[in-house]
Amino acid sequence: MDTTNSWLLSRVGARLLVACAGGAIGWWVGDGIGRPISLSFGLAIASVATLAIFDTLKGHQLLDWLRTPDVSPPRLPGIWGEVAHRVHRVIRLREERIQQERARLGQFLSAIEASPVGVLLLDAGDHITWISPAGADHFGLDPQRDLQQRVTNLIRQPAFVQYLQAGDYRDPVKCLMPRGGQGYLSIQVRVYGEGLKLLLSQDITERERADNMRRDFVANVSHEIRTPLTVLNGFIETLGSLPLTEVEQKRVIGLMAQQADRMRSLVSDLLTLAQIEGSPRPSSDKWIKVADLMGRIETDGLALSRGRHPMSFLIDAQGKSMQIAGIEGEWLSAMGNLVSNAIRYTPEGKRIDIKWTSLSEGGVEFSVIDGGIGIPAEHIPRLTERFYRVDGSRSRDTGGTGLGLSIVKHVVQRHGGDLRITSEPGKGSTFTLTVPSARVRLL
Repeated sequence: MDTTNSWLLSRVGARLLVACAGGAIGWWVGDGIGRPISLSFGLAIASVATLAIFDTLKGHQLLDWLRTPDVSPPRLPGIWGEVAHRVHRVIRLREERIQQERARLGQFLSAIEASPVGVLLLDAGDHITWISPAGADHFGLDPQRDLQQRVTNLIRQPAFVQYLQAGDYRDPVKCLMPRGGQGYLSIQVRVYGEGLKLLLSQDITERERADNMRRDFVANVSHEIRTPLTVLNGFIETLGSLPLTEVEQKRVIGLMAQQADRMRSLVSDLLTLAQIEGSPRPSSDKWIKVADLMGRIETDGLALSRGRHPMSFLIDAQGKSMQIAGIEGEWLSAMGNLVSNAIRYTPEGKRIDIKWTSLSEGGVEFSVIDGGIGIPAEHIPRLTERFYRVDGSRSRDTGGTGLGLSIVKHVVQRHGGDLRITSEPGKGSTFTLTVPSARVRLL
């Protein structure tokens, strides 16, 4: 028994003794006029005093529990027990609501942390009060060390500083990634509460790159089409205004046909590329015989070379009885582009080898190995970009449109394969197209 309860019991005992003594004395002393008070009346006074003492004890027990309401309430009879039960229920409901709100807050913060959008919370003085992982990555910040720092002391991009100070946050601002980053960020500020700010950042590097490629694509298409149109226009004016001999007319008409064919090839490649990009992924239930495919590639390659290059077309033993899945026209276009590129950029008399090789893990490789001029290493990563040329003037002389390798890349990716390019200036190049095992089967 603790000190408080002992003290309470001692007080209860004392009050009981006082009450009993008071009742007895009242009975003996009387009512002041010599008539003794009845025994029953004295006992009533003692009973009332006893009840008051017990109520006081229950109240003290309830008060003691309220000081530490995290434990179970005391078992009290009567009204005090009901009060304790209801208070305990209110406290329990309040704690449950607090736990639910904490859980919601935790889920909300977890969602923000998982989002690729960076979030910084700023106070009224533009000091950072919270940083999400994406925000820390975008701005090169430390989520703990940089708290309570003024945001413009850490993010010093002039465009962002001017945007924050101007106070017009209707549109986002675009700026380079801070601290030497090579990408671009879109930053927008939202004001809430009493001067508080929500800073949102998004990495738009890929979007900017795509926009630049789109602008370059439109400019290149316009340039590629405008050049032969200008030539055709000039020749048409010449034919209409100048008397030409039969030999001169044949020469002019031949040049016009050459430019018209160049435009036809360009439009054809553009349509092929658009069709490939806009089509769904090819199914794996249409099978093509490798021997037939290689036969068509050999026929087209020999016709294009016209005997100017020693060429070999090799299929391993498994390849002769093999099929690959996909769209025949796309595979033919991709492999044919690699062969035609090798013929165009390989000097006359240099060897070109085309190989079909089965891999141990189940896939296959289609390789085109030439002895051409080779490609400097810095150009290789960009070869599959549309209209990208290592030597633009030479590409036009050989009849290239600048779209062939872009078509190859898209065809291979749509079929789940890969394109590898290795080259060394002056020693030729090797273009290897990989077909995944899921699209290969033996007859």
